[in-house]
Amino acid sequence: MKKKGIALLLTGLMIAATPFSVYADREDAKLNVPYVSLGADLNTTERAAVLHFLGVTEEELKEYTVATVTNKDEHDYLDSYLDKSVIGSRALSSVLVEGKKDGNGINVTTKNITYCTPGMYENALATAGIKDADIIVAGPFEISGTAALVGAIKSYENMTGETVKTENVETATNELVITGQVAESVGDTEKAEQLIGAVKEQVVDGQAVTAEEIGEVVDQAAEELSIQLSEEDRQAIVKLMEKIDGLNLDVETLKEQAKDLYGKIEDLGLKLDINKEEVEGFFQKIINAIKEFFAGLTEG
Repeated sequence: MKKKGIALLLTGLMIAATPFSVYADREDAKLNVPYVSLGADLNTTERAAVLHFLGVTEEELKEYTVATVTNKDEHDYLDSYLDKSVIGSRALSSVLVEGKKDGNGINVTTKNITYCTPGMYENALATAGIKDADIIVAGPFEISGTAALVGAIKSYENMTGETVKTENVETATNELVITGQVAESVGDTEKAEQLIGAVKEQVVDGQAVTAEEIGEVVDQAAEELSIQLSEEDRQAIVKLMEKIDGLNLDVETLKEQAKDLYGKIEDLGLKLDINKEEVEGFFQKIINAIKEFFAGLTEG
């Protein structure tokens, strides 16, 4: 798996978690000027390439609020999910964030990003609590883009004056990594995005709360999408969803921000409603069968 790319993308998104002392309502934020987050280790040639992909000149950049993402930032947010050697020693991912009016949703475009798809970014950013923004993620050359998540969040915070909660950023990072791992395992990025999105919708909507219920929904979604999950991937998704359940996200906001993904899920017509009574009945049948088996041995 191209874990190094994932590391880069995640780092970009996470840097946004730095708290700001001044808060502003979205209506008062500067939505007409894009905000940029640049990898701290870009050399002159790489910086020029990134700015080209972001559609910004050095002269125009002087008018923007510019943040930098360091390799330390990347490690701070990614070490819990990826090996340090995978994260690497250079921060290169760069992000441009342009605020939009309510109802726009999150729209991501990528340049030179080979691992993380726009859908993966949009879904993770929605989990982080990002709203109504057009985002460009770029690398100076082909990179996986995992660290860009941090940069996107940092620019969003600069733009709105609102601090993104640390737990949301960490969970979004975890989600990006898990989605990438599942995509590699099943060989289909789109289905991996849809699987995570479908299960997340059920969890946020309160349809699946316990680990057992979440696991049931994961199994149903995988079956509907014709995906064969390994037990390792299944458990990773369940643990991720338990974190997401603790964020108190709003399901309608989630669907509004990641419109493209949830539009595809609705088109698939996935039916993931979990019947708790049926689940409990299933386990009771197993218990009864075990009791009958041992009763038979005693009688013999």
